[in-house]
Amino acid sequence: MARERNTEEQIIAAAKKVFLQKGLAGARMQDIADEAGINKALLHYYYRSKDKLFALVFDEALDKLVSRLNSVISNDLTLPEKIRGVVDSYIGGLSQYPHIPLFVLNELQQNPALLIKKFRSRPDFPDLERFLREIAVAGEKGEIRKISPIQLLLNVLSMCIFPFVAKPLAQAVFGMDDVQFRMLIEERRQLVSDFVLRAIAP
Repeated sequence: MARERNTEEQIIAAAKKVFLQKGLAGARMQDIADEAGINKALLHYYYRSKDKLFALVFDEALDKLVSRLNSVISNDLTLPEKIRGVVDSYIGGLSQYPHIPLFVLNELQQNPALLIKKFRSRPDFPDLERFLREIAVAGEKGEIRKISPIQLLLNVLSMCIFPFVAKPLAQAVFGMDDVQFRMLIEERRQLVSDFVLRAIAP
């Protein structure tokens, strides 16, 4: 039983790496088997198709972020608290699963229709329209500076996600090792929230 679980873990880890590099369209079951160090027949024994394996890997990754984000946006919090919560959820989640942004960006290039369908079909997908309305209403009431809600949300997400996408470049340019990079990311949890809230202060 433990051996089977270990083989499944090997397969999932290999699939993440191959899908990240090649996307769904470019990945082959043989690539995943080679990466996992098993034969293709054994891979098919555990997972009958590439699509099913991709769905498992992608859904596992997406669950980590969506559940965190949904719990913040659906809560009865003030707008500043929600903005801090969104930043904390994203940076915290991506710190645990740093492969997610590249995984999503790769699929946006390879198969955007499938990715959008997966997002929209999730019952726990955050109610972004509600969040955008809250931003618009706060602007109308003068609680924050008037700003396009979509632009604000894109700004927040970009500042959270970009460092993870650009990690190899950032480490090379700034001469950072992994520990220093983790410290930089941890610092951003507070910095990004403070920056955004100052930018939208009335």
